[in-house]
Amino acid sequence: NDGSVITWNDAFSGGDSSDVSYQLQGGIIDISSTASAFAALKEDGSVVTWGNIFAGGNSSFVSHQLQTGVSQIYSNEYAFAALKENGSVVTWGYSYLGGENGGNSNSVSSEIQSGVVKIFATDSAFAALKEDGSVVTWGSDANGGNSSDVRSLIASNVSHIFTTGKAFAALKDDGSVVTWG
Repeated sequence: NDGSVITWNDAFSGGDSSDVSYQLQGGIIDISSTASAFAALKEDGSVVTWGNIFAGGNSSFVSHQLQTGVSQIYSNEYAFAALKENGSVVTWGYSYLGGENGGNSNSVSSEIQSGVVKIFATDSAFAALKEDGSVVTWGSDANGGNSSDVRSLIASNVSHIFTTGKAFAALKDDGSVVTWG
């Protein structure tokens, strides 16, 4: 109730938060997790991470972007995506071979710098729903990170996105559904 966090068990999977324990003493309003790391959202809009560095436990490359203004954290098995109050997205986590798990969003960075209202995740990909009804994807091609085959169909009028472990389904304003993954 006081917003503090206590962790235990497998240290490799986030059970040991001793390196960041001073940041977890209060003010935590939400926690998100990958397969073996945690990200805590604080009431001041900052983010604290710990756990397996290959699954998002180390956010040092983007820490300057996570110091303020984060409104929500989303995750898949190996990566995190933070939605900021200004509609931009910050990603981190396992990103071998150019971001196959969603930790590296460089290929779509210009498209997720503003206007994002919600993020959805499969096991290793993300989809960002923008305020104009368009969708931007990144991460594993096989699990929905590549939506190029349906790009024109999700360029507008998407109202919600649903997920499984390996695919996305976009519900459009006209009641039609577009799938990929």
